[in-house]
Amino acid sequence: MNKAELIEAMAESADISKAAAGRALDGMVQTVTEVMQAGDTLSLVGFGTFSVKERAAREGRNPQTGETIKIKASRIPSFKAGKALKDAIN
Repeated sequence: MNKAELIEAMAESADISKAAAGRALDGMVQTVTEVMQAGDTLSLVGFGTFSVKERAAREGRNPQTGETIKIKASRIPSFKAGKALKDAIN
């Protein structure tokens, strides 16, 4: 499913226009992004939790040359599915 199909499904299930569903989806994505940029966690009970994890600096290898390289520390987005979502899938 792509973004356009998601917007159409949201519009049908919520009985709203596609334009309103598109704005709602864009607003949700923007809010989740802002919360995670701030380093906070966003929990949607039953659905899941969006959070930011710290990845430590480490050494890696260039696969072409075998040369050791240093990989910088970084922050990565993370999502952990909630119990209701897991149960719905299984």
